[in-house]
Amino acid sequence: MRSKLLRVYCLLITSWFLSCTPTPTPPLQTSLLIYRFDPPAFIEYSADFQPINEIPFSIPPDCGLNNTFPAPMGSFLLIELSCPNGQTVLFLDMVTGASTQPVTASDAHFLAWTSDGKAAYLKVDSLGNPRVLRMFTDGDSDPLGINEYTYDLSAKPDSPDFIFTFSRGLGYGSELHLAQDAGRNISSRNEAEWTTLLYADPYNYIAFARFSPDGKQIAFIKIPDSQTPFTVGELWAMDADGANAHKLADADSGHGYAANWSPDGKRIAFVVRENPHDENANQTSEALVSNIYIVDVASGELT
Repeated sequence: MRSKLLRVYCLLITSWFLSCTPTPTPPLQTSLLIYRFDPPAFIEYSADFQPINEIPFSIPPDCGLNNTFPAPMGSFLLIELSCPNGQTVLFLDMVTGASTQPVTASDAHFLAWTSDGKAAYLKVDSLGNPRVLRMFTDGDSDPLGINEYTYDLSAKPDSPDFIFTFSRGLGYGSELHLAQDAGRNISSRNEAEWTTLLYADPYNYIAFARFSPDGKQIAFIKIPDSQTPFTVGELWAMDADGANAHKLADADSGHGYAANWSPDGKRIAFVVRENPHDENANQTSEALVSNIYIVDVASGELT
């Protein structure tokens, strides 16, 4: 979900409707950040919308602000920039205001934070030598020996484990795997020794697979494996071991809107396309008509 506002760039850290990162339990971080372009800084607001802090941050020359991703715990914010030499990521310490570039590759994409907020998973050099790295905020790094076609990853709450999704190409569908006991220096290990296939679909891309806050379930969106840029998909849920996979509702797909669990794990917020039969909406995002829905996971009731 990449939104560029004319003068401000807003980020809700704890909103379970809009946040694309798992919500840890406890503690929760409660704050609102707004990026101000002139003079450049992140402005932090309290829960009652009072400004409480200002962190100066200037976007590098000739770069654009793509997105920001708060760590689930701790003080770091990962910033994605679009620069002339490719997409770049930065760590910003919200306490000290210091920023660092964890990887110098010209094509670096954020995948997820670790559940403890001490490192971020990055997809690097997708068109050259694609690989997934775990970059720690203290400067250490760890290449992960998982499938180079991985396009999505999510950490299990309060655990070093994570799930990752990859596709071998158009017409091959996708696979969702669990990586267990993912400590440092595991790049040399045989992938089959520490990963487990949870779910495979030869006809759809599995997108935005996310653990429930207690780590017992996984929600994901199925996107039809086709050349249509925007289409109607499905919201699914299953147990964390891959059992009991079932459809919950139709959902928008292709526009980058992730479903998100409520903090108690009983409901899921997601985006529904209200004009599923409009061919224009299949080709351009400007034609999309949508609303946010909530589904009760146990009963399937939609609101």
